[in-house]
Amino acid sequence: MKRVTLPDGTEVPALGQGTWMMAEGSGDRAAEIAALQAGIDRGMTLIDTAEMYGDGASEELVGVAIAGRRDGLFIVTKVLPSNASRIGTVKACERSLKRLGIDRIDLYLLHWRGGVPLEETVEAFEQLIEAGKIARWGVSNFDVDDLEELAEITDLHGCAANQVLYNPEHRGIEYDLLPFQHTARMPLMAYSPIGQGGRLLRSPALLAVAKRHDATPAQVAIAWALRQQGVIAIPKAGTTAHALQNAEAVKLTLTGEDIAEIDKAFPPPKRKQPLAMI
Repeated sequence: MKRVTLPDGTEVPALGQGTWMMAEGSGDRAAEIAALQAGIDRGMTLIDTAEMYGDGASEELVGVAIAGRRDGLFIVTKVLPSNASRIGTVKACERSLKRLGIDRIDLYLLHWRGGVPLEETVEAFEQLIEAGKIARWGVSNFDVDDLEELAEITDLHGCAANQVLYNPEHRGIEYDLLPFQHTARMPLMAYSPIGQGGRLLRSPALLAVAKRHDATPAQVAIAWALRQQGVIAIPKAGTTAHALQNAEAVKLTLTGEDIAEIDKAFPPPKRKQPLAMI
């Protein structure tokens, strides 16, 4: 498994597991738990969740999936901006710890910018590190200007990662955000690397590349994200079969011809674009 090094030297798998929209609606809870466990068994030991997902239900689902197998896992969750005050962040973290059934979160992210001053949230994060409740902190859905503002408050080496939307349909970050993070040596976590709703996976370009490699379009999309240094992809899988397919994506190396075909269908950005969020 390809690894990505965090600013503190910790290595994590470049391919992890997302949980957005898990434990919600009519999803099969047992199947989702089994999918997470299958992914862990295949080396996808980084699991991303958030207090917002299912109003805590996703964290509870992760807690069940990792019960009795915490060692070797890297658990990421997020605090909502509305809870990101100095006191609110600590309380939200404690609720997340309880739902996850663990005593320390490996990476705790601010889900997106809100009305609470960044200084206050960062102070709360540092307090949680001192208390041993989180190992490190980071951000999500931050653009270059947000990270520049953060740099005025604290050393960016203290920010372990920035999680944003990244896939062939949404690649505006390649113009400025991704280079900025490379320079800052800050890993980028790519959520929804295979898109949402299936449109990306029906792309003729991805289908053609997949056919050449005897792969699936989802595996091609994951391999496309992982071609970048310092990128951690966190696709969701609701079934064991899907999780196992995702895990196989790390074996896929795209050729220059493959990249060119994807670029033709989804051109790289030539100017600054607003940060996409879904």
